[in-house]
Amino acid sequence: MKTTLATTVALALALAAQAEFKVDRAAMSEKYWSIWNDEVQAKIDADIERNRKADATFEVAAPDGAEVKVEQIGHAFRFGAHIFNFDQLGKKEWNDAYKASYGEGGIFNQATVAFYWREYEPVPGRFRAFGDYEDTARFWNSLTRAEAMEHPFWRRPAPAPAVNYLRSRGVAIHGHILIWGKAKPNWIYDWYCPESEKRAFDAIGIPRSDAKDFPKTDNWDGGYNKYWRACWSNAYKSFSEAEIAAMAPTFVRRMPEIFRKRVFDVARDFGEVVDSWDVVNESSVDWRTYRKSRTGLPVWKSGYGLMPGDYPLHALLDAKEAFPAKANLAINDYNISPDFLAQVKDLDDEGAKIDIVGCQMHLFNTNDCMRLALGETGISWISTPADIRGRLDMMAKTGRPLHVSEVTITSPGADDRSRMIQAVLTRNIYRAWFSHPKTMGITWWNTVDGGGVKCEPLVSGLFTTDLKHKPAYDALDDLINREWKTKTTAKASGGKVAFRGFKGRYRLSWKDAEGKDRSKFVEVE
Repeated sequence: MKTTLATTVALALALAAQAEFKVDRAAMSEKYWSIWNDEVQAKIDADIERNRKADATFEVAAPDGAEVKVEQIGHAFRFGAHIFNFDQLGKKEWNDAYKASYGEGGIFNQATVAFYWREYEPVPGRFRAFGDYEDTARFWNSLTRAEAMEHPFWRRPAPAPAVNYLRSRGVAIHGHILIWGKAKPNWIYDWYCPESEKRAFDAIGIPRSDAKDFPKTDNWDGGYNKYWRACWSNAYKSFSEAEIAAMAPTFVRRMPEIFRKRVFDVARDFGEVVDSWDVVNESSVDWRTYRKSRTGLPVWKSGYGLMPGDYPLHALLDAKEAFPAKANLAINDYNISPDFLAQVKDLDDEGAKIDIVGCQMHLFNTNDCMRLALGETGISWISTPADIRGRLDMMAKTGRPLHVSEVTITSPGADDRSRMIQAVLTRNIYRAWFSHPKTMGITWWNTVDGGGVKCEPLVSGLFTTDLKHKPAYDALDDLINREWKTKTTAKASGGKVAFRGFKGRYRLSWKDAEGKDRSKFVEVE
């Protein structure tokens, strides 16, 4: 049967018709519950009440005393997930269940769409923006999961089909990523470094991308790219930025032009239809080498291999110029530390447009999740409510809304207790994030077990491999669609109705003086 919007909505509503999630406290240790105790939970509830709700009054053409039905139909807060597995899961029913989790009846009102440079532009000027045969469900349905995970476009679908689907479902769209050292294409060096300059780099141990004898690894970004970065890191020990630039003046001059063109190319095709963007990813590791964003150096000795000088600043300045003013621009990082805070403040001083600060939180080690369940601390920045509050308070000093932009919380295993551990961790951590006044959104990363890359855990999804809900999905569904969604009635008085509710979009319904049904849509802010 052909998938239609109506059938997708029906599937989403059917998926949403679940029993309320019940926490099994026995899955966690007493030490864990001593950390996440009743007093802590009450404080989180009070913060949610204060920071996520608002009092509202609206005009209604209703007689005094008439009941007005108050129904929240959308959240202002962004509950997101990446949609990197769009039409890639191998079966129609799996793809349908996956897509139904976005929009009405699902749990996600925002989706992160893949714009990784290496796969978006496999060769210069050839953009995989709108998709071809390798971006169809038919192609991916012909592969086993193991075969799919080996394909270079696994988790990198062409963005336009996903964007079109999300827009049809009223889902906010977040683009990821414009500039990231790990995702820059090899052709930048292959095509734009002249042969004479490549020979100069040969002499200091920098391999060509067509090299045959480099170490093979199972690293997610490929053995060659890991080897390339290691060779550059070794070269940095012997040469300054100026000396490296002198070896390859043509290449060093072209790199900033190529990076700038990348930003403008994406803005041209998607600037009007994507709501927000991660402009720069995981750059604080490079910034802390120089301690300022505008150095004037021709190149930066980056951990990602040679990068244009001051590249995070230039990317943000280019995006400010290329994208419409309505687009929200973000800087995103896993390094939730004083270095990242200092970088954001420094970029701000240099005139960068930073509307949102992205803070990642990945628990890729399944043992870490079991350790949390046993009450251990010092794991990532989410071991305790105080840890969460402290890191978010620190990053709030940027003066920007905070997006918890990439979330991985794994099941320690595939058994029932492990899945309940994942669900309890998810519920409590989300509640703490949601309670903070500066957090504007939370985005889960791999929503399907086995839907990531090879080095990532196979049990970090909200769905099983065959797209059944795990308890963690139900825990989020319970929070997003029940606990944090306002549905009530209020009495009209003096042509107005007043109530308190979670911030977002509402439908108000009532009968007028003649008994006719009336309604209006409003925003609680």
